[in-house]
Amino acid sequence: MSRNRTIQLSCQQLTYTTCVVGTKTAIDVYGSMPLGAISFDIQGTPGVRICIVYDPDIVKHCNGKGKWYLMPGLEVLLSMPTPSDSVSSDKVKVSYYGAKGKSPLGNAMLYLTSVVISLDVDTDRNGLINKKKCDKTSWTWGSYGHGAILLVNCDKDNSESSDVDSTDEMIDISQDLKDMSSMILRTSGPAALFASHKVILHISSSDSDKVGVFHAKVTNSSTQFQHVLGRNKFCYEMEDVGGEKENTFFVEGLRFPDAGFSGFITIGVTLLDCSVKSLPNSPVFTDLVVFRVAPWIMTPNTLEAKEVFVCRVPGNSKFLEQLTDLVKRAQCKLTVCGEDDNRGDRWIQDEMEFGYTEGPNHCFPVVFDSPRNGKLKDFPFKKILGPDFGYVTRESASKSVSGQDAFGNLEVSPPVTVKGKTYPFGRILIGGNILASDGTRMAEILRNFLYAQQIQSPVELCVDWLLVGHVDEFMTFVPAHNRKGFRLLLASPTACYQLFQEKKQQGYGDATMFQGLDNLQDFIDDLLSIDGLLSIDGLLSNEKMKAQNNHVQCCINWNRDILKAQLGLTDQDIIDIPSLFYLKHAKALAFFPAMVNMIVLGKHLGIPKPFGPIIEGKCCLEERVLSLLEPLGLSCTFIDDFASYHQNYGNVHCGTNVRRKPFDLKWWHMKDPLIQEQNLNIPFNLWN
Repeated sequence: MSRNRTIQLSCQQLTYTTCVVGTKTAIDVYGSMPLGAISFDIQGTPGVRICIVYDPDIVKHCNGKGKWYLMPGLEVLLSMPTPSDSVSSDKVKVSYYGAKGKSPLGNAMLYLTSVVISLDVDTDRNGLINKKKCDKTSWTWGSYGHGAILLVNCDKDNSESSDVDSTDEMIDISQDLKDMSSMILRTSGPAALFASHKVILHISSSDSDKVGVFHAKVTNSSTQFQHVLGRNKFCYEMEDVGGEKENTFFVEGLRFPDAGFSGFITIGVTLLDCSVKSLPNSPVFTDLVVFRVAPWIMTPNTLEAKEVFVCRVPGNSKFLEQLTDLVKRAQCKLTVCGEDDNRGDRWIQDEMEFGYTEGPNHCFPVVFDSPRNGKLKDFPFKKILGPDFGYVTRESASKSVSGQDAFGNLEVSPPVTVKGKTYPFGRILIGGNILASDGTRMAEILRNFLYAQQIQSPVELCVDWLLVGHVDEFMTFVPAHNRKGFRLLLASPTACYQLFQEKKQQGYGDATMFQGLDNLQDFIDDLLSIDGLLSIDGLLSNEKMKAQNNHVQCCINWNRDILKAQLGLTDQDIIDIPSLFYLKHAKALAFFPAMVNMIVLGKHLGIPKPFGPIIEGKCCLEERVLSLLEPLGLSCTFIDDFASYHQNYGNVHCGTNVRRKPFDLKWWHMKDPLIQEQNLNIPFNLWN
């Protein structure tokens, strides 16, 4: 909205000005007052509304005769509720009086032309554009908030295009309009006035790489879309705006919020007076609107699974059969990435992460392509990007990519409340290395992007102790029908040793692991004396193994405390899943398949088959996990991933990926995340 404009009057010559419907124009009655004047009166034609603003303790009305004392603290405001029929058709007369107050000492005449200039957007977020009286330059959170929303046009609606829609300056098909926000410029007033004025649509140079604006022009019963703002286009002069006109524009976002970009974009329209050819154009009025770019939102395990992705590689046919059966029971779609597309890269979890973006009129999934750039690097862009399926990536300028940049190291919690602060979309979890002097973190360009989305305030965990270094190696979330609606599952060597000790006391110390598996000598580190590690007795008596797992348990406990503090959890919200690790190059690897590295499809869990000690014909590790998870209403399926994934340092979750249903809650309905964050004192803030 435009601020009040001040007009200076003159008793020596006529003054002409333009007023905009919906705004107030201030009249300077002091600068033109004749010598000896102590009061004034003001009169206007019927189309002009006059408002006197004053402090009654300072300015007194003159005896009820319509005169006002010329004293500090008084302001005269004019407004016009409708546009003028012709130029200068309305008038205002100011008369100045001396002490005697009978005859005016001078008169100032102001001729007015009223026009409509209004830039309007969907400030109510209901999919409709109406002219609003609210401040279009402000943006507020909450179910009663206001402010327009802009989607990043990152899908590819045109099958003939070679890139996402936001990279070109064309609207090829009407489907592309769903990804954009509408904006209407309303103008009305005498054509003669607009003949001596310009109407300019404009953006700042700093926003030119973040927004694109198209003008919808109707010619011969067809609509053409002209790209008018964005990239190197900062201003656009409107044509033929006299009379009563509405011009429609479509606005697209070009970038998600990121470092140096809060997500706010301002678009303005300015009326310029160019009636005096020998002088520069002078501004008369500016109307501004603010958009906020919708964030990229991750989806936790507690949301409904829609589609499962997996790679077909040599040697994983048995894994694929078992996974396919699980996906059918969960009633999900299965997409298999063939060998021509994966080129032997099976780690589809590390390559990409699924999320979505949403506005009042449209919501679509967006795949986030990691910078790891293995042999699967082309799959998200070439095979997933398409109509109503967006794509985003962040590449490190240094070209130095670490294991922390793979998306097995990127997870998100279910919705949580922490010390009174609610995270209705959960919190992003990423792993970093801080315990070693040469530790690294996820690339800054990725961290900046994740933090900039705001609504899923990230938590950084310690993965310095893991060889692969991903958070999904020791934790996951599963839905539950009670308490918070989920449980956090943590890998636990302590729980495993307690189970094995219990079985030894029951007389099963000679029960052995890895039955039916071959080539174990090539898999397990030679330093672990494999001959003594296949039985419960051997594992319990191996001091080196115990020491290594004590170290791992300490590292997991460190993360446990962070997760409890940052997610508002108690020990009753956490389930310890029996796990064992061994060290290779002083970093931890799962000794048997890590059961927390599972795929979650609603109540159906695909858990790595641990091949634990067989007792009375059943794997005691599987039996313990069933006793922990089935009471939550979960169905557990153990999938053999030993040869195809575990021996390559990964498990079921690493080899699969899931697209899930978006949250029912609209992100703009949440309370201001920045304000809430200031009121929360979170411990374990070790990285900042």
